[in-house]
This record gives sequence, structure tokens and C-alpha cells, in this order.
Amino acid sequence: MGRMKLKLFGNTGLRVSELCLGTMTFGDVWNFGATAQEISKMFDAYVEAGGNFFDTACNYQGGAAETHLGALIEKNRDRVVVASKYSLSTVPGDPNGWGNHRKNLRRSIEGSLRRLRTDYIDLYQVHIWDHTTPFEDVMSALDDLVHAGKVLHIAVSDAPAWVVARANTWATAHAKSPFSAIQIEYSLLERSVEQELMPMAKCFGLPVLAWSPLAAGVLAGKFHDGTEGSTRRDWAGGYLGPRADTIVPVVLAVAKELGVSASQVALAWVKSRGPQVFPIVGARTQAQLVDNLASANVVLSKEQITKLDAVSAVPPSFPNKMWASQRFVDTTMSGGTAALLTGWERP
Repeated sequence: MGRMKLKLFGNTGLRVSELCLGTMTFGDVWNFGATAQEISKMFDAYVEAGGNFFDTACNYQGGAAETHLGALIEKNRDRVVVASKYSLSTVPGDPNGWGNHRKNLRRSIEGSLRRLRTDYIDLYQVHIWDHTTPFEDVMSALDDLVHAGKVLHIAVSDAPAWVVARANTWATAHAKSPFSAIQIEYSLLERSVEQELMPMAKCFGLPVLAWSPLAAGVLAGKFHDGTEGSTRRDWAGGYLGPRADTIVPVVLAVAKELGVSASQVALAWVKSRGPQVFPIVGARTQAQLVDNLASANVVLSKEQITKLDAVSAVPPSFPNKMWASQRFVDTTMSGGTAALLTGWERP
């Protein structure tokens, strides 16, 4: 297995590995995940492959994920880039124990710093937009953390494109720290983000952290190649169904052509979506992680990407479906002159 490449992370100046290691499986509090011994093996395998970028959250495994990660990075803290998150509930029954507001932010950041055994977090993310706290308050509170030195950069996960655009426009206009990246679900089975979120990220120059690039393991092929029993189908949730039944066989076919695993093909496809798209890989065992990391060396041909794009395409939503109509562009919109524009392409 070769070493991963390092890439600049948007406009932050950070140099991070092309694959980010997700830590949701660091612990077994949620009745799935890895033991401390297996976590240590995965950490070592990732670092040996050139990895330096870790994604976690204050609530993962009830806080155990940050605790495990903190113990592993403590001796070389400044050699790694740590991304964590706040927003989701960590105190069941407490009405102020969740959300984007300052009270939950303060409790969450202090807890994360303690568990991670550090005095700063490289990339601190709003885990999900709560549609309750005014965006001015959120951006001001996060900016305070940056000025206090507890956070170097801020980002946002699981938020609509209009929220990110509005928040960053306000932050820039008021000399506050803007979001430096977004985190979204992105895979061959989840491409609706290409309608608004991906174009917005490109417009603002925001890197994209892609979570669940294997769609809870469905794109690894284990539910379609006869190796996984039916008892695990409920665990895969809404990923299984007619769409997966159409897409996964094509992934398996491409994997066979290349002599690699289906997981590597699915991850290579996500990575191919742009130089600022960073798949978050997660695993329960060292063997799974090593296989995922090998995707860094997989290069899909144009024909293979076209094949995967075609089988996984989603119908455009309004107003994008208007641009997808050749008749609309040629007649209603341009009066037949669109083809005369040099360098013009439909969105």
C-alpha cells in the first residue's frame, strides 16, 4: 500500500491527507465499533499510510471516540489535524444540551478539549443546523473561539446551501471568521448534494468532507455479492433497495475490471468529484481500514467514471431541471444563440 498524498485544505493553509479518518467507530458504547486494541492498530495503519487528518465529534460513542483519539495523538498533537463537532445532544433530558447556541457550544468545546487532551482544535464544526439559533449568534460565538485560540478554523456539517451562503456572507461583511469547509453525505447512493451544496461549495471555495462515502457499507458490495446475511440488512437502513440494486452491481463490475475491492472503487469515485473533496473513511477493523486506504492508489478511467455517473444519476430538481432541458436553453432562454457563446456550458 502506497502513501497518501497531502493536499491543501481550501484556504486554511492546512496540509491534510487526501483521506480523512472518521472516528465514529472509536469505542463500543453504541454497541458497534472497535476495541481499544483495534483502534490503536487502525491509528497506526492510517499514520503509516501518510494520514494526518481525523474527524470526530463530542457525541461519538458518548464521548469515548474523542477520548480514544486524544490518547493516541497526545504525544504528537501538532503533527495531526483534528476536526471535531458540536450541536447534537450529549446530555439526555437537558433542553439546553443540544443546539447551536452559546451555552451548548461552551460546554461542548470544553468537554472536547478535555477528552482530546489538547488546548486547541484545528477545525471545529457545527454538527447540524438547528434552525433555531440566529446565524449571527452562531458565527459570532464561533469567532470568539477562534480569537481565544481554542479553535483555528470553523466549518459546518449537514446544513442547507442557503444557510452556509448566508452565514459566510454575513461573517465576511462583519469581519468574523467564515466557515472554511462543509461536511455532507456524499456517495454514489447519495448524489442529491450535487444540486445545491456542491455548486455552493465550489463558488465559495470550500473543501468538502464527504461522510458515509460507502453508504453504511452497502457500496462495499457485501449485501449484493452473497457474503452478507440477511440479518444485517436492517442495519444498512434506507440505503438498501432498488437504487442500490442497480448501482452496486456496476461498482462490483468495475472493481473486477481493476482487480480491487468495491469499497476502493466507491471511494475513488467520491475522490474523483474534485480536488477539494475529502472522503471520510471509517472502519471497525484494521483490515477494513487498510483496504479503504488503498483507494488512494485507484485511478478510475473516464469510461468507468462515465459508467458510474450514469447508473447513479439523480433527476435534477427545480430550477436545475430547466437548465437540463436542451429545448429550454436553445429556445426559451437564449433564442438559439447559446451555442454561439465561446466557453459557455450549462450549469
